[in-house]
Amino acid sequence: MMSGVVYRGPGRIEVDTGLDLPRVRHDRDAVVRVTRTAICGTDLHPYRGELPGFAIGSVLGHEFVGVVTEAGPQVPFAVGRRVVASDIIACGRCARCTGGWHYQCPERTLFGYSTLAGPEVAGGQADYVRVPFADVVLSACPDDLDDDRMLFVGDILSTGYAGAEAARITPGDVVGVVGGGPVGLLSAQCAGVFGAARVVVTDPDPRRRAKAEELGFEAVEPCAFGPVLRSGSDRGAAAVIEAVGSAAALTCALENVGYGGTVVAVGSHASRAVPLDARAAFARESTLRFAVGNPLRVRDRVVALLRAGLLDPAPLVSHRLPLSEAAHGYRMFDARQALKVVLLPEGGASDG
Repeated sequence: MMSGVVYRGPGRIEVDTGLDLPRVRHDRDAVVRVTRTAICGTDLHPYRGELPGFAIGSVLGHEFVGVVTEAGPQVPFAVGRRVVASDIIACGRCARCTGGWHYQCPERTLFGYSTLAGPEVAGGQADYVRVPFADVVLSACPDDLDDDRMLFVGDILSTGYAGAEAARITPGDVVGVVGGGPVGLLSAQCAGVFGAARVVVTDPDPRRRAKAEELGFEAVEPCAFGPVLRSGSDRGAAAVIEAVGSAAALTCALENVGYGGTVVAVGSHASRAVPLDARAAFARESTLRFAVGNPLRVRDRVVALLRAGLLDPAPLVSHRLPLSEAAHGYRMFDARQALKVVLLPEGGASDG
């Protein structure tokens, strides 16, 4: 038996200590012993009751790193190999996958997200997890990068990279970021890698603004976002990355991008609302893009930047808790009392 974080309904998270251990079912499966897992902003959608079709009893979590304990015959990772998982599960062999569009794969799904993105696969907030298509979904961890850093490659650091890439940043650009949470701050880091001269982060929470400043970015309240972006630049922001996933955040991005600029939404949107002032967007000649973070496409580039010291997600971790305290971690994260919560399954603290 093992422990895992189970969804029991809106606002209700339980650590079930009586879950069955996963086993390899198919030739491309692996089983991973989890050494680090994390709570993501995407996990808050079911927690807040925003996804009514989310199945009670789902094991949550899509950010995890660990060690292979069992592997099917088509999996190229030996038992004992340290690996990071992509949050996106895809076959890796169809035309869409080979074209880099893994989220459009007919076999696509997400760990720990019920059936909302595809077939249900138990998540990584657990002692062990079965990984389908492990030859594609898993990636080996370099020996010189610890678990705390590699954990971010499987989702939010790759998402931040995808946002900056989709924004088409050129050296010298002014770039805005809406949202000072983990995805927003990593998007800001990646914007710098792509050559942004100034990166301005906006968030209503003063603690998140302080963290953005600590990391070297300008940080302002939402009411000051537009004026600050326009200061010192006739055009204003060449790009604004929206990293929250709410209508208000997307509206803020659209209203404050400069003329001819690009808004990239990487926040996970659960609403059907489209807060678009088409007249204003037309007059500004704005571009609006949605980008799903795709570790399967960008993780090698992200790992190279980590190894070069150009990106570092570790300072974003505000709390490390044993897996048994996951419910407390969810409450803190939902209340913005934590920036990023990493959960340690039993024995996880000794790895990485």
